[in-house]
Amino acid sequence: MPRRQTVKNLLIFVAICVAAAVSLSGRGGASARAGATPVASRVVMVEDAQATSAFEPRPDIVQGMVDRGLLKFTGKENIAEAWRAVVSTQDVVGLKVYCAPGPTSGTRPAVVVAVVKGLLQAGLPPHNIVIWDKQLSDLRAAGFDELARRFNVRLAGSANSGWDEKTFYSKPLLGELVSGDYEFDKDGTRTGRNSYVSKLLTHDITRVITITPLLNHNEAGVTGNLYSLAAGSVDNFARFELQAERLAEAVPEICVLPALTDHDYLALSITDALIGQYQGENSSLLHYSKALNQVWISKDPVALDVLAIQELDREREARKVAPAKSNADLYQNAQMLQLGTDDPAKVQIEMLK
Repeated sequence: MPRRQTVKNLLIFVAICVAAAVSLSGRGGASARAGATPVASRVVMVEDAQATSAFEPRPDIVQGMVDRGLLKFTGKENIAEAWRAVVSTQDVVGLKVYCAPGPTSGTRPAVVVAVVKGLLQAGLPPHNIVIWDKQLSDLRAAGFDELARRFNVRLAGSANSGWDEKTFYSKPLLGELVSGDYEFDKDGTRTGRNSYVSKLLTHDITRVITITPLLNHNEAGVTGNLYSLAAGSVDNFARFELQAERLAEAVPEICVLPALTDHDYLALSITDALIGQYQGENSSLLHYSKALNQVWISKDPVALDVLAIQELDREREARKVAPAKSNADLYQNAQMLQLGTDDPAKVQIEMLK
C-alpha cells in the first residue's frame, strides 16, 4: 500500500478514536467542540477599502472592522458582551501572533490592538492577556513590546518560557536539536524524536485566539492558523519543515494534542487579511502583495486556512504567477481529526462591507 494512503488510513483511525474518546469522556469542552461543527464552519469577513494606506494599517478603521465582525459573529449587541461570549473573564487568553516576517507582512499590531481593547472592555484583567509567539525577539522586532507596555498586557515567547517534559508530540522522524530545545545536549544528545509543548500553554494560558496574516508558505500553502499554532507550541519543529508531507501529518496532529484541545482551548481564529502576500514566506515582499483590507473571523481554523489558500491562488493567477503548492493533505488530515472543514462549499461566509 502506498505510504500516503497508509498515513490517511491511520488518520481516519485516529479520528474515530478521538470521536469515541470524546463520546465516552463526557467532558464539556471536548463535547462542545465536536458537536459545534455547523457553527464552527461559519466565517465572518469584514472589508473596508480605507483600512490601509500604502500598505500601512489605519488603526481606528481596523478597530471598527474587528468590532463589527465580532458583533456579527456572536450576535451580541455590544463589544463587551461579544468578547465574553468567546472567553471568560477568568481565562488567561493567549493571542497567538505570527511575527517573524515583521509588522508589515506578519500579524499586524493594529489587529492585535483591536482584540486587546475588546478583551479589556469585556473585563479581562490586563495580566490575563498574553501576546505570544515562539521567540520574544521576533515579538519585539515586530513592535509588540510597545503594544504590551501601552496596555499593560503580557508578552511571551513559548521557547523562552521553557518546555513541559511531560507533554510532547512524538514522531519517529529524527530532528537536529538546537539550543533551547528541551533535549538539546542532555547527555550529549543532539537529535530527538520528541517535540515538547511549551509550559506557557500547559501551565499558564487557558484559551488561545490565533491571529495570523494572509501569507504564503511554500510547503503548508499558507502560514495560517493551524501552522502558526503548531509551529509556535512545540520545540524540535524544524524536522517537519522541509517536506509538505511531513507538515501534513505533524501540524494537525500537534493541534489535537490534549494540551491544545481540552476545554475548548482554541477560542477563536482571526485571519489578518488586510494584506495578502502570495510569495516570500517570512520575507516581507510588498511587490508580491495585495491590499485586501479585510479581517476574517471564525471558530474554524481549517476553513480560514483553506479560504486563505484560495485567495492567494487568485492573486497569483491575476498576476500570472506560477501556481504554488496548496498541501491539500494537511487540511484533509485536519478535517479527519475534527479540527474543522476543508471543503469551502460547506463554509457559510458572511461578508460585511
